[in-house]
Amino acid sequence: MKDLSCFFLCILIHASSSSTSVIGIIGHNVTLPCGYDAQIHGILGFCWGHGAVPTFKCSNTVISSQDGVVFSRQSSRYQLSELAADGDLSLTILNAQSSDAGMYGCRVFLPGWFNDIKVNTHLTMEEGPADPPITQKFAPFVGREELSTIATTSIVAISDPAVAQTHCEKPKEIFKAFLTAGNIVRMTTIFFVTIIIILAFFLWRMSLPQKALQRVNTSAAQNIYESVRCLHED
Repeated sequence: MKDLSCFFLCILIHASSSSTSVIGIIGHNVTLPCGYDAQIHGILGFCWGHGAVPTFKCSNTVISSQDGVVFSRQSSRYQLSELAADGDLSLTILNAQSSDAGMYGCRVFLPGWFNDIKVNTHLTMEEGPADPPITQKFAPFVGREELSTIATTSIVAISDPAVAQTHCEKPKEIFKAFLTAGNIVRMTTIFFVTIIIILAFFLWRMSLPQKALQRVNTSAAQNIYESVRCLHED
């Protein structure tokens, strides 16, 4: 009779338990399923543990709740579903890592003896797909002057029209600033001094032949005078 009672007890225990498997990606959130019919049972207490569900409560409890209020949480990385009041007791592990792999157990405390809902979930963590390589596009080699021209063209192309107009007006402003009274006087003085130097140079060049001719005539007259004088003396 005792053996028969133990047999039926084992049947009741195993009838209310189940097991699942979940594969998670390292660095991403992973959700482990668990739940019950809240419309029939109302709000119940439950717990999640890192390990298979034992005979009582949870092993290595990571989060537990009673009367709809969480009163134990091992880490903020363990989050419950927003629909926990509706019977969805799924556990979400934020930023799951390889160390989070293993067996997790969910126990829902139903009223009565040996009728708790038990769900064992085996979590396997895997590496995610590798990110595609980043290919950098290099522009063909250009000379320093060409590169400067390209950069200037690009800047003008993306500049605001008002800014571009300002750059175009700068040479005019510089020229107007140059035409001040002081600069005009300097330019006029330099101009007239240059003209005077040029005229003096031309006059000097024109006076050279006349001086040479005067020297020749003077020499000839002196020679004639000396010749005549010598004849008279003879």
